[in-house]
Amino acid sequence: MDEAGKKRLLEEYAANKRPETREQLILEYAPLVKVVAGRLSMYLGYNVDYEDLVSYGIFGLIDAIDKFDCLKEVKFETYASLRIRGAILDQIRKMDWIPRTIRQRQKKIDAVIKEVEQTTGRSATDEDIAMGLGISAEEYLDWQSQMKITGLVSLNEYMDQGSDVSQDYSRHTTARFDGPEESIEKEELTKVLGEALELLTEKEKKVVTLYYYEDLTLKEISNILEVSESRVSQLHTRALQKMKTKMGNYMGLL
Repeated sequence: MDEAGKKRLLEEYAANKRPETREQLILEYAPLVKVVAGRLSMYLGYNVDYEDLVSYGIFGLIDAIDKFDCLKEVKFETYASLRIRGAILDQIRKMDWIPRTIRQRQKKIDAVIKEVEQTTGRSATDEDIAMGLGISAEEYLDWQSQMKITGLVSLNEYMDQGSDVSQDYSRHTTARFDGPEESIEKEELTKVLGEALELLTEKEKKVVTLYYYEDLTLKEISNILEVSESRVSQLHTRALQKMKTKMGNYMGLL
């Protein structure tokens, strides 16, 4: 079905709330759930089954269909993506999925960071933290990869406290890259991003390209590179760590 057909279907459901119309919308937008679940699987790593993420996301899609306001200037795909993502992270949080060992490691890292900052008066580097923990830089990288889930769940909790998602997004999209200042910022971002990519190995660069530019999932990238999904996750984490030093405040746009 084309975009015009989907829009008519959404308007029809908003008007009559017929179950068969909602069922048709679920089928039409099911691929969107798979895309969101696939992108989240990169951060959650290989410890969470992709099919489970998809099943959690379906509830978010249904919620989006029921609550979407066709009169607001927001694409349904954008609104639904946020609802799907939120549903997945909510379910993980309710299941208390985060292992106790990961929680303990996070507390140890926080303690080391606090100690380094109090002792030196500067921000703790990855090397400082690894040394304070008594582990290698490679092992600390693994720890970071495992603890991405804690950051995602925290972000979702923060978003839940905000105002209506569609209103926030509408305001954001109308303000972004409209004026000359934003155009300059976009050019600067492109330049900085290019310089940051040069810091990466060929495999790391390939992972970043496939993930952020081609929108491939963790599993798809692992098939292309012919490595395990856990290895792709490690390459992704290492790439972001290298890029962070070059991109600074722009890092949040990734």
